[in-house]
Amino acid sequence: MNNIPNLKHTDSGNFFLIAGPCAVESEENVFEIACTIKAIAERLEIPYIFKASYRKANRSRLDSFTGIGDEKALNIIKSVKDRLGLPVLTDVHTAEECMMAAKYVDVLQIPAFLCRQTDLLVAAAKTGKVVNIKKGQFLGPESMQFAVNKVKESGNEKVWLTERGTTFGYQDLVVDYRSIPVMQQYAPTVLDITHSLQQPNQTSGVTGGKPELIETIAKAGIAVGVDGIFIETHPDPANAKSDGANMLRLDLLEDLLVKLVKIRKAINA
Repeated sequence: MNNIPNLKHTDSGNFFLIAGPCAVESEENVFEIACTIKAIAERLEIPYIFKASYRKANRSRLDSFTGIGDEKALNIIKSVKDRLGLPVLTDVHTAEECMMAAKYVDVLQIPAFLCRQTDLLVAAAKTGKVVNIKKGQFLGPESMQFAVNKVKESGNEKVWLTERGTTFGYQDLVVDYRSIPVMQQYAPTVLDITHSLQQPNQTSGVTGGKPELIETIAKAGIAVGVDGIFIETHPDPANAKSDGANMLRLDLLEDLLVKLVKIRKAINA
């Protein structure tokens, strides 16, 4: 679990956790989620990074929620870092965004659809922040070594990879767990559990999902030995402003993490 900023419990043998809402909806919503997860993570000795997107750029429809305003959302994310002492993560979409977002967060995340964008990867690398690159739904895991090399050759060794499913037909994704040990050859590797259960390209223009399979995907990832897991969670997914169809309800998170910690301890025994 190298290259993890300011995390406690790094000697616990646990996976690390990236979790939070899909997008910043309000300060109240963000702090409800962050405080709840922080308490759970401390009880279970799981290193924890808070995540939230300050802006959603990849939307199916023009009328989809994209954010509450960049500066307002980034300040809310930074307040989680300042007030709760948590490392924080957000997505960036263009090279120009990288330096701006880096003033607020510890980890810059590269969306899966943008993982081959050289200018974006180089700009993220040059901020000196940890760069978490999501594997494109259209790529094999071996291809991600080149994304990692772009960051490292730009002078930044702090890079992670994230598996988030592979396109299967027009409206589904599958997780190939063989990709995890492959990508671990190049960088610490995270499994994005909730986005792996998306059902994109629905005729309604709103992405669907299979949240009932969150536990299945998560257990398998921990058993394979993934370094970290990524979970989007919300107190009321049905009314979340983004990605509600595949998020985990916040009150179900602790039970899931308890099970995952037991699996990790068993395979480490």
